[in-house]
Amino acid sequence: MPSRRRYIKQAFTELYDLSDSDILVDVGSGDGVVLREAAKLGAKAIGYEINPVLVLISKLLSQHNDLVKTQMADFWLSQLPDDTTVVYVFAVSRDIEKIAIWLQREANRLGRKISVITYGSGFGKLMSTKNVGAYKLYYFQSLQSDKAQV
Repeated sequence: MPSRRRYIKQAFTELYDLSDSDILVDVGSGDGVVLREAAKLGAKAIGYEINPVLVLISKLLSQHNDLVKTQMADFWLSQLPDDTTVVYVFAVSRDIEKIAIWLQREANRLGRKISVITYGSGFGKLMSTKNVGAYKLYYFQSLQSDKAQV
């Protein structure tokens, strides 16, 4: 199920105030709609997508936008760029615990907080900071911090 532009805009303004100082990573970026909406707000947007057809569609739809990059990559085997500020996850409940572990590992590696927007499922026992419709905002702190969640 694709993310809808109207709700993405709402999440990027009411839930997390996305701006040109952000680097957003969309894991499982599909056709890149989230990436293009993030770029409209000035954010650099990077998508990880494993389906080569969707990577091609995303690249075609974003070809004139220098802020958008789509990579054919399995995010499970990838690391976030060091300057990532926010991660967008279309959360599927069967993978949510594994995604939380991956995000915590990345926050630990980077040594700082990562903001995470989920659409769909939340992170179970973890409390979201804010909710707007089906979107939830979480912060994953580095385990070096006393505020680590996982």
